[in-house]
Amino acid sequence: MLRLAKLSILGLLSACAPENVVPPENREAETPATTASDDVVTELSAAAIPAEIRELAEKTVEGIRISGAERKEREGRIYYDVEGARPDGSEVELDILRENGVFRVVEIQRDIAWADVPANAKAAAAKSPTPFVPVRVIESRETDGSIVFELFSKDRADKPTLEVRVVDGKAELLATAWPH
Repeated sequence: MLRLAKLSILGLLSACAPENVVPPENREAETPATTASDDVVTELSAAAIPAEIRELAEKTVEGIRISGAERKEREGRIYYDVEGARPDGSEVELDILRENGVFRVVEIQRDIAWADVPANAKAAAAKSPTPFVPVRVIESRETDGSIVFELFSKDRADKPTLEVRVVDGKAELLATAWPH
């Protein structure tokens, strides 16, 4: 135990060594643009999720096995991204937003294959100035009845490259990221 503590202290000291410290004038350049935000993210274990959030997730996806969550503060909004699995084992994520002190589910997400994306959404994505075949697709079912397909390219795995929204059978390529 003491050896582990010494190794941890040595690791912290080496991280603070002059060659590992970024001068203040270079710190902004060091941060990738994709992570530059005012988001405050807190990881939560399944046991640490507030009861109100857990109950809403369980009511929305019957039989969900919750594995954890992230609490996010973004642009003045508070979200809980609750992760889990359906009874059939498929992964699911619920984005729960707090508005006026009340929590509500704003979208239910799952990963799907590009082959499973509807033809109208694929056609809208093809209208992009830089079309590509996505390496990952997230289907986000919104509570307003629309579906947003988040399309990820191989060189940008952390953030969707394109988003396509389908409403009443009509697909549109979104010019800006969907707010949730």
